Amino acid sequence: MINAKERFIEIYKSAIKREGADKLLDYLLSSDFFTAPASARFHCSHEGGLCEHSLNVYDCLKSYLGAERTRKMLGAEYSEESIAIVALLHDLCKIGVYKKGFRNVKDEKGTWQKVDTFEYDDQLPYGHGEKSVYIASGYMRLTREEAFAIRYHMGYSSTEDPRNISAAFEMFPLAFALSTADSEATYFVEGKKKQ
Repeated sequence: MINAKERFIEIYKSAIKREGADKLLDYLLSSDFFTAPASARFHCSHEGGLCEHSLNVYDCLKSYLGAERTRKMLGAEYSEESIAIVALLHDLCKIGVYKKGFRNVKDEKGTWQKVDTFEYDDQLPYGHGEKSVYIASGYMRLTREEAFAIRYHMGYSSTEDPRNISAAFEMFPLAFALSTADSEATYFVEGKKKQ
């Protein structure tokens, strides 16, 4: 059975052919992208969670964009390359920001136990979506819609001015679709209860 890293690389190499894509993949392979968690305590908060989450978002986005109703509503169809780029690379901002640590929690008997955890320590605090765009753009050119999709993938759960989010969603339907896929993956596919 293929593991998450192998599946990610397979999708990446088959779908993303843009100039610089090979260098970006080299960067990912040299970073902690395939071993990092997707969060410190919530969705996919385990080793390899970031890669797993990226694949879940990819699957959710493919499903959402594949629905006839969605295609009619958005009035656009997207290439496999654009879908792979925005889904697989939307959380590049999480590379190198989670450090292993521990915290003390009480077990069911009330005894304190040391539990492994991850601590968030961002040495390049450039924002969330905008940092992912910044990293990807250092290796390959994104279309405007891809950049906006990655930038606004957090949707209304971000601290961004809601007027900017609304405008981005109206102008760039892929941004809305990615935000929807990210939410579906985070809250329903992965969710805290799935851990």
